[in-house]
Amino acid sequence: MSNLLKEKLGYDKTFDCVQCGYCLPACPTYETMEKETHSPRGRINLVKMVAEGKASVEDMREPIEKCLGCMACTTVCPTNVQYGAILEGAKQVLDEEKPRRLVEDFFFQTFFPSSKWMDALGNATWAYQKSGLQKISQRFGLTKKAPLPIHEFEAALPPMPAPKKRRGRADRYIRKRPSVAKVGFFQGCVMDSVFFETNQNTVELLLRSGAEVVFPEGQTCCGALHAHTGKVDASIELAKQNIEAFEQEGFDYIVNNAGGCGARLIEYHHLFEEGTEWHNRAVRFVECVKDISEVLVQLDGLVFEKTMDRTVTYQPSCHLQNVQKVTSEPLALLQKIPGLELRELDRPDFCCGSAGVYNIVNYEDAMDILDVKMQDVCGVDPDSVVTSNPGCLLQMKLGIEREGVSGKIDSVHLVDLLLEADPQPK
Repeated sequence: MSNLLKEKLGYDKTFDCVQCGYCLPACPTYETMEKETHSPRGRINLVKMVAEGKASVEDMREPIEKCLGCMACTTVCPTNVQYGAILEGAKQVLDEEKPRRLVEDFFFQTFFPSSKWMDALGNATWAYQKSGLQKISQRFGLTKKAPLPIHEFEAALPPMPAPKKRRGRADRYIRKRPSVAKVGFFQGCVMDSVFFETNQNTVELLLRSGAEVVFPEGQTCCGALHAHTGKVDASIELAKQNIEAFEQEGFDYIVNNAGGCGARLIEYHHLFEEGTEWHNRAVRFVECVKDISEVLVQLDGLVFEKTMDRTVTYQPSCHLQNVQKVTSEPLALLQKIPGLELRELDRPDFCCGSAGVYNIVNYEDAMDILDVKMQDVCGVDPDSVVTSNPGCLLQMKLGIEREGVSGKIDSVHLVDLLLEADPQPK
């Protein structure tokens, strides 16, 4: 095998895995699929075999594509295997081996990176909901005819704001002078399109905390979806664009409210060779990247006044917890709400099965994983499941529907619940 292929696959990194098996109990796909090849150590061994010419690239396609990328294995690995780098390398090789598809190229090269296309998606969804077409479609099962399980997810979408409200958003907000911090807000692509109101609620929480909030012009998709599908070069270009956009002003924080986006942003420096100009610029960028929960805790500028007679459980985003290492801050914020009862899941670290677009392209496997999660959720009997990532939020809404408890349990983003508790400046 060529040295170039070995380099792309991260062959040298595979030797850090000693095949001890500590990763097995932590891996959702190993638990639900019961195959060694669908465990972290099994996938690493496959990558090593491909690099050594003992297996073909196609031999590793199904196991690699069935990996959630939740990174739970990295939290228990005693030898600190760089599983994420190995996984991305394998996906890059797989992507290069398959024929180009015009529709796929459009989505990754044009659709997701474009704020205009994202706004158009949000506005079209608003029209679909407002006109009554959604009710008609659901009544007659029209979306069930789609090639992907779109009907499952469109029913879980939140109400979209009117186009006028999207157009009315400012690029800069300040309420307290002088502000306690200057925040560059990373709005995301899907997050801003589908969860526009949650983004606006995030801005409101920051303003009440005393911060100035800026939407830097030129920001784009974080590149997570591109990296997860092996499009590494495209992901690097998006990283450069975001770094340049946020360099225009000096920010104390670069804030996001989506666990998957934050996990990509915080690893930008790994995309560039150490010592290069882009690596140094990426390091400065990464030093400012924070999840909204971290910033709200650090600013400590809110008092929650509304008593909420409600029981909740917290479903942590895998990428927020396992990559960004943010664990205590969301819980600390929830515990500040008067009257709120927090019930911890038995297995909070177990993935919900969303994983970017995993639950769309690997629907049945994602539902097997979701069923395990929902058994845990129903076991603690909450009124609400609190999440910190848009994919998790939709996945939990879908799980609630599948369990037939939609009238009893709902799913809510952490930011939306915090604002509902009417926090006031200290």
